[in-house]
Amino acid sequence: MYALAQFMSTLSGKIALVTGGGRGIGKAIALALAAAGCDVAVNYVSREVDAQATSDAISALGRRTLVAKGDVSKSADVTALVTAVEAGLGPVDVLVNNAGRVVFESIDQMSEASWNEIIEVNLSSVFLMTQAVLPGMRARKWGRIINLTSVAAQAGSTMAVHYSAAKAGVIAATKSYARLLAREGVTVNAISPALIATEMVASNPNVKPDMIPVGRFGTVEECGDVAVLLAENAYITGQTIGINGGMYLGS
Repeated sequence: MYALAQFMSTLSGKIALVTGGGRGIGKAIALALAAAGCDVAVNYVSREVDAQATSDAISALGRRTLVAKGDVSKSADVTALVTAVEAGLGPVDVLVNNAGRVVFESIDQMSEASWNEIIEVNLSSVFLMTQAVLPGMRARKWGRIINLTSVAAQAGSTMAVHYSAAKAGVIAATKSYARLLAREGVTVNAISPALIATEMVASNPNVKPDMIPVGRFGTVEECGDVAVLLAENAYITGQTIGINGGMYLGS
């Protein structure tokens, strides 16, 4: 019975939307959700080729998919994005708020403009996307919202105060939405990765595997595994799951 249940995912036929899903962690999550049975919309803002490659890989898994351009920090783009996904695939059941941006600046370099931009891209986008899909989730009494935060939100950053603040806001929003929606069949959780082997980490010569207790960078696939866990599980909500190889051990 258990062996059979392993192949009967609760995600079969669900519609997932992954923002910034063309590469890195977003791509891995999109592919993992597709492998678990979801039809997946891949959002991008500028790198269409990457988004299309992810979509092609999803198609190869036998799932329906589409690519949808949109700046998720802009309300008009969010409305158009969600409308396109609903028309092409159906109402969104699983939202992954993965899109984000980091700029490394000292306190002296950081300006009001850069502060506002980082807050909009990393935190306001979570609000806008969540508000756009939430009415449908609440009406259907089923939904999964997975927000990508960062260890910088938990431990602080010496070179990106605005990014740390935005990602800390994501954790607070995750907890608040989870409390409000717990009895409505909608779970809200966060994933907090650190030093995952992505393009950004690989390009930084100051970042080395020996900075991590397990002695290696994390893989994007390990992030995808956790996203599927959170999407399948109806009892986990309001949690921030650290994927950091022991780099940060706090709550």
